[in-house]
Amino acid sequence: MLEFLSAGILLGLAAGFAPGPLLVLVISETLRHGIGAGLKVSIAPLITDVPIILVSLFLLNRLAQYKSILGCISIFGALFILYLAFESLRTRGVELNLSAVKTGSFKKGVITNALNPHPYIFYMTVGTPIIYRSLQQNILATLSFVGSFLLLLVGSKVVLALVVGRSRTFLKERLYIWVMRILGVLLIIFSIVLFRDG
Repeated sequence: MLEFLSAGILLGLAAGFAPGPLLVLVISETLRHGIGAGLKVSIAPLITDVPIILVSLFLLNRLAQYKSILGCISIFGALFILYLAFESLRTRGVELNLSAVKTGSFKKGVITNALNPHPYIFYMTVGTPIIYRSLQQNILATLSFVGSFLLLLVGSKVVLALVVGRSRTFLKERLYIWVMRILGVLLIIFSIVLFRDG
């Protein structure tokens, strides 16, 4: 169970802090309309990710008897995690162009996350295979992975909304950049584990 909890924590933090459409929307809404608006956008993955997980599990269950296909999915997942790792290592901060970012609400956050390809790629190649393996162990292992992943995915965006609401320069500061680099190194290690599993 500890393996799945650790994976959920690492992947949740990496996904939560990584620059992307939802993160930009969290920050822009916080800067334009205050911390409350940023917090509303932060919880969008709780709505969008559950259907993606269910569909991915259904598809993976259909492919479960084809071990070579599952191995390929694991290798694609490792490559995707490696891509995220290098994106984390290359982070120099988050650039915002507030005039180009549409204002919005919780609904905008849900739409932004639903149209973002990263959650689909992540769950199809990384998240769902981990969930599938955890189900073979026990339901607590599954709940520990999914719970820790979603908690830290949403929680890290909530923290960013709170911090940005108080300090507009945080996303350019060394602390954020070093957090991203540490997460990048951990993701490289995790991708090696996925390659081995594949």
